[in-house]
Amino acid sequence: MEAMIQFCTENWLNLLALGWFLVCFTGYMRYARLKSYTTPCLASVLHLYRTEWMMHMLERDVRIADTTAIANLERSVAFFASTTILVLAGLLTVLGSTEKAIGVIQHIPFAYPATQQEWELKLLVLIILFVYAFFKFTWSLRQYGFASVMIGGAPHPNEDISDSQRRSHANRIAKMASMAANNFNIGLRTYYFSLAVLGWFISPWVFMIVSSITVYVLYGREFTSSTLKTLMMSTGENHSGEQI
Repeated sequence: MEAMIQFCTENWLNLLALGWFLVCFTGYMRYARLKSYTTPCLASVLHLYRTEWMMHMLERDVRIADTTAIANLERSVAFFASTTILVLAGLLTVLGSTEKAIGVIQHIPFAYPATQQEWELKLLVLIILFVYAFFKFTWSLRQYGFASVMIGGAPHPNEDISDSQRRSHANRIAKMASMAANNFNIGLRTYYFSLAVLGWFISPWVFMIVSSITVYVLYGREFTSSTLKTLMMSTGENHSGEQI
């Protein structure tokens, strides 16, 4: 018990910075998800576009363009998944040479002095974040693959089905594509927050400030950006968020 109290006393600033980062990371993830149910954002508006896309897809006999579009999306996700593996390899390499890295950072003005154990903890946090991003990217890849299968099994225009059944097919495929896009988006957010962790190697205060800035940037891009406003110009429907 005394050892734990001593550890917390000696590392209170790092623990505070890590706690603030976790609040920003998990808090924004949860906030963005709940907010998307009631407020227009990139995720909810793009889901409307995907639904419209799948409705048009069901009207086409030849769906090569649709499967090609899904394949292009898969390539983007696969790029980030492969990059994440390379980043993890680099982090594991740095983990084995922390003394040299500490010497480099110590020459940076205002850099906060850190022990080897603290450095290893910071690197471990980065490794955990990139592993989490890798799982999200690979799950997104699989979901895009599921969407391709669903497009292949979708009914053709000459099949005798009702409009409600056609709409149901389009909604299901659009939902799967949106789930894939959502996991890809979470992986990208994790990349943003991983960059914030780099500030921790300089100072816990820099870490907390950059974590807050990351939340501000992500919120601006997803909920108030000009890109979102442009997307909303082309839709004439209610943009209330939908769970994806």
